[in-house]
Amino acid sequence: MNSTIPSQTTLPWLWRLPALVYRSGALIISLLLIGLIVLLSGASPIEVIGRMLVGAVSTPDQIGRVVATLSTLLLCAAGLVYTFNAGLYNLGVEGQVTFGAIATTFVLRLLYPEEATASLLPPPLTIALGILAGALGGVLWGLLAGALHVYGRISEIFAGLGLNFAATGVAIYLIFGPWKRPGVASLSGTQPFDESLWLGTFGQTEATPVGLGLGLLALLITIVVMRNTYFGLRLRAVGKNQYAAHVLGVPARQQLLSAFFICGLFAGLAGAIQVVGVFHRLIPNISSNLGFLGLLVVMLVNFDPLWVLPVALFFSALNIGSLQLPLSLGLESSLAGVIQGLLVLFALLGRGLAQRYAAS
Repeated sequence: MNSTIPSQTTLPWLWRLPALVYRSGALIISLLLIGLIVLLSGASPIEVIGRMLVGAVSTPDQIGRVVATLSTLLLCAAGLVYTFNAGLYNLGVEGQVTFGAIATTFVLRLLYPEEATASLLPPPLTIALGILAGALGGVLWGLLAGALHVYGRISEIFAGLGLNFAATGVAIYLIFGPWKRPGVASLSGTQPFDESLWLGTFGQTEATPVGLGLGLLALLITIVVMRNTYFGLRLRAVGKNQYAAHVLGVPARQQLLSAFFICGLFAGLAGAIQVVGVFHRLIPNISSNLGFLGLLVVMLVNFDPLWVLPVALFFSALNIGSLQLPLSLGLESSLAGVIQGLLVLFALLGRGLAQRYAAS
């Protein structure tokens, strides 16, 4: 018997329409709230947007800073896609970035001692070994969080936050202790490395082809793995229902540890790039909070790596462009954080409402 009710197969867009309405409505509300906050700050929303765009793309140097931020953000976000799809809120990504930077600094100092006039190995090889050490450092810190969660029954949130503090503490100890600058320790970090150990850049900007290449490669690998491999399917299965996945023969513990491993690997690479490509030394806040920003990016795209690049680019431009607000409009640059937070908050709200509607 024919039915007059359209089926989900024949009209898939009709079934998705309410979810799109919820998501679009949440986005519109967030934009209205952002505009209201800007108005209460005594500025015009149009003017603020214009100034931020100018601050992000008006000069090659500013564009380079956006690309440099994007490179690190892509690495962090790509790694977090794995842990989020496994059902893990890996807030320890900041510590993994920091410990990767510490490991990179250790190897560079080992191969180019302060009293030496040249690196013990050719500079390109020294840089490569430093980046590799950063990846291994991130893996170590990531697996430590994973072991605490899987075997110690400690929430990955608390384990990650604790390890963030520990990694930052180690960095500060080294900066003010064994690795302090000659004469006096400084919050500006360790002694800068010799220019031979700096990654090459696009022109005179901060953006490095190696950093951008690693970020794009990590994202491409993540897209392929999560969308086209059995590993990605099992990871999502564990994230949906760990017990059911275990019953069906999926090794849940192995999948969780693998997610921590990969996220730590990419985060450690991000820390290494921050050392050899951006700051050229170890500083206390070497991550520049890009690990936490990666959390917002991945939540905003609903853990789908396909949309990470445009959203990460938007947030990178927002971060750099917001630095112009105090100079041109007398506004706090922290307004960018307010904008980011509201966008993510309402994106999650729209997602939750859409899921509730689909379940009803």
